[in-house]
Amino acid sequence: MAKFQQVLDSLGTQPKSSSSNNKKRKWREIEQLKEKFQLEKDLKAFDDSLEYMLEEF
Repeated sequence: MAKFQQVLDSLGTQPKSSSSNNKKRKWREIEQLKEKFQLEKDLKAFDDSLEYMLEEF
């Protein structure tokens, strides 16, 4: 009976660690998406300013 309890206890702790790994992975993905959108905004701003410069010449 004690071995059965040990197995249950070990099973109970494993999903928590994988759950925290999944959360970390999701946060990393969110941060990457934020960086991507910010980069796109920055490039769009530069692109717009270059178009105005070209129109002046």
